[in-house]
Amino acid sequence: MPRLAATTLIFVFTVTLAFPQAPAAGTYDEATRLFRHAILGFTCKVPYGWVLRTKEMSEASAPGTVLLAAFERPPDAKGDSVNSTILIAAEPVASYPGLKDAVDYFTPLTEVTTAKGFKVVEEPYDFVLGRRHLARGDFKKESGVPVYQATLVMIANGSVISFTFLGANAEEVEQLIANLIFTPAKSH
Repeated sequence: MPRLAATTLIFVFTVTLAFPQAPAAGTYDEATRLFRHAILGFTCKVPYGWVLRTKEMSEASAPGTVLLAAFERPPDAKGDSVNSTILIAAEPVASYPGLKDAVDYFTPLTEVTTAKGFKVVEEPYDFVLGRRHLARGDFKKESGVPVYQATLVMIANGSVISFTFLGANAEEVEQLIANLIFTPAKSH
């Protein structure tokens, strides 16, 4: 497996940490390329030409739940740049004793991410997307192929929901984040 593909897969698996239970999966509409999660109240548009690996990632990270795993190219395909990624996952709050709010999730996330060679660019801060407040932290890896990561986190329905975006630079990641839209959540 090429080094870039292996790095992306290793990173994505470490971001998902452990998922004993999570909210029900959302739906994906191939015609519009929209992933929708009505219970959590968001949609995410997958860029044209990207590949979904949600099912494979969920099976590989068992006993966990990956809500959406989308890649610019198949994870095992060769490339000269980072394989841009959108990864949305959910974990029970109970998996993190002492976790009181979304920003607390960045302690284990930062530990795992920095162990993979990333450096913190932005400490966790309040990030507003639409009318939703999330915690956000940004990371960067410069050795080898440059990789920029932003992770947005919220707590909903007893779960920690993380939205992780990987790209070659901050601008690309911002464009990916622009595909995430929060809608009124439906009760279940």
